[in-house]
Amino acid sequence: MKKSKLFLPIIIMLFFATAGFAQQFSYKPLNPAFGGDTFNYNWLLSSATSQNKLTAPTNPRDQESELKQFGSNLNRQLLSQISRILLQQQIGGLGDFNQEGSFTYGTLNVEIYQSDEGLVINILDTSNGEETQVIVPN
Repeated sequence: MKKSKLFLPIIIMLFFATAGFAQQFSYKPLNPAFGGDTFNYNWLLSSATSQNKLTAPTNPRDQESELKQFGSNLNRQLLSQISRILLQQQIGGLGDFNQEGSFTYGTLNVEIYQSDEGLVINILDTSNGEETQVIVPN
């Protein structure tokens, strides 16, 4: 009797074990960039766009009218021309940067000299200590 009670659960387990066949899993990606269906592209793009909380920064110059842009361009060109004239008057004794020397223009201290690399122009802003160097090769 004990053998039949033990034998019955073993037969039931063997029956279910043979009936439970495994199947092969297959994966197909959604994204068309990785082999998914190409019709998913619009859905993925609209989903990503709706979740995007970031916005591109706007340039204030793009929002100006053409008349204001023209005025600011004209103002910039006029200030550039005045600056060029004042600079030419200040360095008039130096010629066209061929002679060595140093001069001061406002808070800028400019030093010009020749080296084996070429013409070296050191510009020092005495108000904050920033310095830059321009080398014009021979």
